[in-house]
Amino acid sequence: MKNMQEYIEDAEKALLHTYNRYQVVLDKGDGVNLYDIEGKRYLDFCAGIAVFALGYNNQRYNDALKAQIDKLIHTSNYYYNVPAIEAAKKLQKISGMDRIFFTNSGAEAIEGAIKAARKYAYLKDGTTDHEIIAMEHSFHGRTMGALSVTGNPKYREAFEPMIGNIRFAKMNDFDSVLANVTDKTCAILFETVQGEGGIYPAEEEFMKKVRALCDEKDILLILDEIQCGMGRTGYMYAWQRYGVKPDIMTSAKALGCGVPVGAFMMTERIGRNSLTSGDHGTTYGGNPLAAAAINIVLDLFEENHIIDNVKAVGEYLTGKLDQLAAKYDCIETRRGIGLMQGLVFNKPVGDIIVKALSKGLILINAGTNIIRFVPPLIITRENVDEMIDILVECLEE
Repeated sequence: MKNMQEYIEDAEKALLHTYNRYQVVLDKGDGVNLYDIEGKRYLDFCAGIAVFALGYNNQRYNDALKAQIDKLIHTSNYYYNVPAIEAAKKLQKISGMDRIFFTNSGAEAIEGAIKAARKYAYLKDGTTDHEIIAMEHSFHGRTMGALSVTGNPKYREAFEPMIGNIRFAKMNDFDSVLANVTDKTCAILFETVQGEGGIYPAEEEFMKKVRALCDEKDILLILDEIQCGMGRTGYMYAWQRYGVKPDIMTSAKALGCGVPVGAFMMTERIGRNSLTSGDHGTTYGGNPLAAAAINIVLDLFEENHIIDNVKAVGEYLTGKLDQLAAKYDCIETRRGIGLMQGLVFNKPVGDIIVKALSKGLILINAGTNIIRFVPPLIITRENVDEMIDILVECLEE
């Protein structure tokens, strides 16, 4: 068997260099721990970027996928399949939305949401010059449509021109949104909690004002719940905390807990007045294997009381991070909700994350100066204590 460095050298010769990867080759996982090919254990506070909500090597999850693999993996959307029908019904229940379209990723879900909003507006007036308002510092994905509504120029500039008629407002600044509204505005799009942009939760007053504006002018409210959804904030979807229901929403990441799957969902009114036969499609989206993953994930969320755990341990994590922010001058503040948290530093955090990795703790950043904490949703207070102890060691050094 090759050693770690040999595998890394092979990767650098074969893979396109679009990632600056940490110098670890991961091999297996169990619970909230990952192990590299040399057997070293890492406490995981990244969860595959907020994906592996149920932790690693969950036997019920594994068995459900194995059973589906033995039965049927793929047929295309020319035919119905039972797992997708059941998954759609479960998503209707937990989201309060009426119509579901399964995708392969969060970025694809954003693409579908954009198309649905533009088709809705097109059916109203027959024109194709409608505008979408997105937020500064947002992140919605790497495809051309998703990049177009991502409010960070560094991600977009090398790939211009993007899709047109996108305006950017300031998150939690309703006057900024209002200043960008025209008679061509068809949708307002934002993450209920910004992730890559720095762990910025939307404020309740802002959300309610935007919702009222959308109702007044027949503008569609699109909420991106790809990272902050699926229980991470202590609600199945973060908007439920405020009771501000979108017209269209996107979901992915923990929706499949490792199997690549996403969805965009909409109310019945939008479903009846936007995308129709031939407007949108996907070869793999909602295939039996992906849908089987959604089904077992949603079952386990309910059976294992995941939301209750997020609320309890999320409060504990919040308190511990607040204590760190009060103690160390290099930490400016803490932001976040539930098990989606960020510590804002007055300097780059890359060295701290590398040091933590060497001590067996996996963390990630959100921007250059923010450490992001998005662990599996099954973590315990003891896991939080272990993480804090390692992080304190790094800060002291």
